[in-house]
Amino acid sequence: MNVSRRDLSLLLPALLAGGAEAQTTSAGGSTAVLPSKAYVWDNLPVHKNPKNGMEVRSGFKGATHTGCVLGLHLSSLPAGQMPHPPHHHVHEEMMLIREGTLDATVSGHTTRLGPGSVFYVASNEEHGLKNVGSVTAQYFVIELGAA
Repeated sequence: MNVSRRDLSLLLPALLAGGAEAQTTSAGGSTAVLPSKAYVWDNLPVHKNPKNGMEVRSGFKGATHTGCVLGLHLSSLPAGQMPHPPHHHVHEEMMLIREGTLDATVSGHTTRLGPGSVFYVASNEEHGLKNVGSVTAQYFVIELGAA
């Protein structure tokens, strides 16, 4: 199945239009609404994991006008590495592969993904990634509803 950039641009608003209730922070207050803003790659804070060499660039995290918490970070995962062991969480995630080859596993089923592929994980599904290619894989992680 071929998915165009236009298709992907239509997917996110469709997911968010599902009518989420307002989310709150752990302090009990409302999550700040995300402002319109451009995010420059070179200006994003970088966090490096010394155990696996993974780099994560923090994009943003906040609420949409409907109150759905939306987060974005960009990951660079060296060849042969996993970001962490398979896990699960309440919020949904969508990963858009920019470069490299990743094995994406959800509920025991593994699919090989390359550039332009998308990996969507529903709430509480056990999932994991592994870079099975020979170069660093880069992918965007969009979190939907993460507190």
